[in-house]
Amino acid sequence: MRVKDTLNLGKTKFPMRGNLPNKESEWEKDWLDNKVYEKRQKLNEGKPTFELLDGPPFANGDIHMGHALNKISKDIIVRYKSMNGFRSPYVPGWDTHGLPIEQQLAKKGVKRKEIGMSEYRKMCQKFAEKEIKKQMDGFKRLGVSADWDNPYITYQPEFEKEEVKVFGEMVDKGYIYRGKKPVYWSPSSESTLAEAEIEYKDIKSPSIFVAFKVRDGKDLLDNDTSFIIWTTTPWTIPSNEAICVNPKFDYVQINADGKKYVVAEDRISFLKETLGWENVEILKEFKGTDLEGLTATHPLYDQASLLILGNHVTLDDGTGLVHTAPGFGADDFVVGMKYKLPIFSPIDAHGCFTDEIPEYKGVFYDKANKMITDRMKENGSLLKLNFFTHSYPHDWRTKKPVIFRATPQWFASIDGFRQQVLDQLENVDFIPEWGKKRLYNMVRDRGDWVISRQRAWGVPLPIFYAENGEPIMTKEIIDHVADLFGKYGSDIWFQKEAKDLLPEGYTNPNSPNGEFTKETDIMDVWFDSGTAHAGVAKLRDNLTFPADLVLEGSDQYRGWFNSMLLTSVAAFGVTPYKAVLSQGFTLDKNGVKMSKSLGNVIAPSDIEKQFGAEIIRLWVASVNSSSDVSVSVDSFKQTSEAYRKIRNTIRFMLANTTDFDPKDNRVVYNDLRPEDKYIVMKLNELITNVKADYDKYDFANVNKSVLKFLTNEMSTFYLDFAKDVVYIDAEDSHSRRSMQTVIYDAAVAISKLLTPILPHTMEQVFEYLKEPEEYIQLTDMPEVKIEDDFEHIKATWGKFMDFRDNVLKSLEVARDNKLIGKSLEAKVTVYPNDELKETLNSIDSNLGQLLIVSQFEISDETAPENADKYENEAVLVEKAEGKVCSRCRMTKTDVGSDPNFPDFCARCAKIVTEEYPEAINEGFEG
Repeated sequence: MRVKDTLNLGKTKFPMRGNLPNKESEWEKDWLDNKVYEKRQKLNEGKPTFELLDGPPFANGDIHMGHALNKISKDIIVRYKSMNGFRSPYVPGWDTHGLPIEQQLAKKGVKRKEIGMSEYRKMCQKFAEKEIKKQMDGFKRLGVSADWDNPYITYQPEFEKEEVKVFGEMVDKGYIYRGKKPVYWSPSSESTLAEAEIEYKDIKSPSIFVAFKVRDGKDLLDNDTSFIIWTTTPWTIPSNEAICVNPKFDYVQINADGKKYVVAEDRISFLKETLGWENVEILKEFKGTDLEGLTATHPLYDQASLLILGNHVTLDDGTGLVHTAPGFGADDFVVGMKYKLPIFSPIDAHGCFTDEIPEYKGVFYDKANKMITDRMKENGSLLKLNFFTHSYPHDWRTKKPVIFRATPQWFASIDGFRQQVLDQLENVDFIPEWGKKRLYNMVRDRGDWVISRQRAWGVPLPIFYAENGEPIMTKEIIDHVADLFGKYGSDIWFQKEAKDLLPEGYTNPNSPNGEFTKETDIMDVWFDSGTAHAGVAKLRDNLTFPADLVLEGSDQYRGWFNSMLLTSVAAFGVTPYKAVLSQGFTLDKNGVKMSKSLGNVIAPSDIEKQFGAEIIRLWVASVNSSSDVSVSVDSFKQTSEAYRKIRNTIRFMLANTTDFDPKDNRVVYNDLRPEDKYIVMKLNELITNVKADYDKYDFANVNKSVLKFLTNEMSTFYLDFAKDVVYIDAEDSHSRRSMQTVIYDAAVAISKLLTPILPHTMEQVFEYLKEPEEYIQLTDMPEVKIEDDFEHIKATWGKFMDFRDNVLKSLEVARDNKLIGKSLEAKVTVYPNDELKETLNSIDSNLGQLLIVSQFEISDETAPENADKYENEAVLVEKAEGKVCSRCRMTKTDVGSDPNFPDFCARCAKIVTEEYPEAINEGFEG
């Protein structure tokens, strides 16, 4: 027999290394094959519902780290809620309509206008289906648990039906109208864009100052005077209808180097420097109101440009007089409507001039800039041309500049229900809190919503036209179309004639011949995803409306959060969600937004192959995602170190409870030793705090708290001295079973607490725990159990742990001074004050064992000079007297006191005599 045969050395088959890249997919397949998600839903039947409504990613391209951050965060929440008393179904969604898929088909050589609409739309759907499958596999590989067999997809007939019914509700309430006004127009996409589809990038633009000669000064100005305007869009000059001034500003007629001009008084010094004037004399002063009704001569044509008033004119730049082309600017349009100006917009869908301006017909607007400035330079109206760099709106998909262009479009009038939306927002919680103000301000300040798009792949606007061009859109007709879409899908709109889509027998006085046409525009894709509350939450029996939570990136304040809110309040009078949780963007290590063009993208699949999806999940749970998050391969290397700490600590706990059966060997709380009760108290504190942090969606604090517990309470304290108990004491001794009880319960609790974050690893851990459930995902979160003596334990052991810190400092000093090597070579004598002495004596434990020293003594004498002095005690570290026991490795004076075991201390000799009596005769191998 060997000495080690008398020790209860921990053993477990739980592997030290997770081999995550290879094992995770096996576990994920097992969960799907055994329908673990469905079993969890069955278990939660009848419980209160918590619904996280999924914001649908667009079905185009591989998933990226932003997707991973989003989906894993959602998965953590849903898993936690499902294990903590809620029925929490998760239906994944996909946004599928719109330009990106049309662009992908165009890249493949598909020419939309050369094939039938139905065939083209089928090609779009087929492409979307392939992309959904690819992304779904990517999300599954991240360990996301969801109703994968029943996702919601915006091209599904049942979804389209509910979307159209929401549109019908808005029509019925008078919120939908057709108008011609400037909207964001993307020549590169040949379509209108919503505000949510705009991003700003710097571009270089021309900056011109142009003189408009006075045409009719109405006794205020001479005809040899000119109004000076400033603009950065020379291509809009041909469409000029007016010059706008602010009624509150002071304007002056000046003589600048012999020429007369009208400018705002406060801009004289700026213009003198910019235009190089040497001598400026003020000839006349007047208010902006005095200029109203005067006319100027257009710099390119012999036509009048009216002087009008507008409060949008500022003194921040320019001249205080604003070139006004109502067909190409939002403010221009508003003030133009007030003065009944023509809404002239001679630019086509491609961004080229129409034959309304014959000399520039077919010229792209940006190329026309030089042609127009050259012409004004020739006729003397161009005073200055230079270039500057500024922020300008771009199409977020094509990354190319957009323009404002007045075209006939369908709009949702936000004014009709704006206040109702703002009032309803008060019922929504926001995390972070600043989100409420951000969304509130966006709704408060936004204009009407352009809901029509000139594309093919999308949900058609269910509007008919009579023979006289009058729109036909009643709720009854729209609901009829919605039912058709629900039965056949929206492709039927393109497969049938208008009369076949109307209710049978429908007549209209504006169509005496019974002829009807139908709208060719589709819905804005934000209207698609923005009706997910109707197409998913309200529609499905297992979901609820309003949803309890939505979670997306902070860009969705202008996107999905916004469109969902507007359609829900407009149609149903309530917000679609009770809480909004927003996250920042994933950036590279230099703080730059990740993009393929920059080559700084980190694909989740690459990290899965190198580290495993579990490391991505732990990374998600370690960062503050309320703001932008930097990520690099080094981030995952650091996270993998934290993972190893978690895994190895739990492995030690499993190894030292292998022979522990919680049914047969458990020690009840009241019979636990003081040090064991202390850990039970700390474990319950951890459970309380972690569940509270999960409830606040503070995953970083969950991760931090568990790691801190595993490190401070377990590894460096409890599990450190545990070796002297679980290895050394008799297998079935009270001390050992007491400690195993706590270690086992801690392993169970921690594995459950970590399951939402690390489901792969915790399922593997669960295989080695003696629990009745089939999967840890089918268990519930640990319950907090508060014992009567917890407060007393907390106070007493808090003082002990402070004392322990000081002892460890003194041991470190002794180690540095070469007095001792390991702490078991030490004898520690403490000289406490009365309060600490009372505390130490009240702890009915082997304090030397807790401190991992061979000899420990509390002295009433005065501390010697060479003792380390602390606030409440002095500590003396000396070399322990005696010999090292060959079994427990402690230095004891009673080693050899039992003649049968000359190398054992009395404690070890007693244990071996009782547990291994054969060793008395057989002895031990050398």
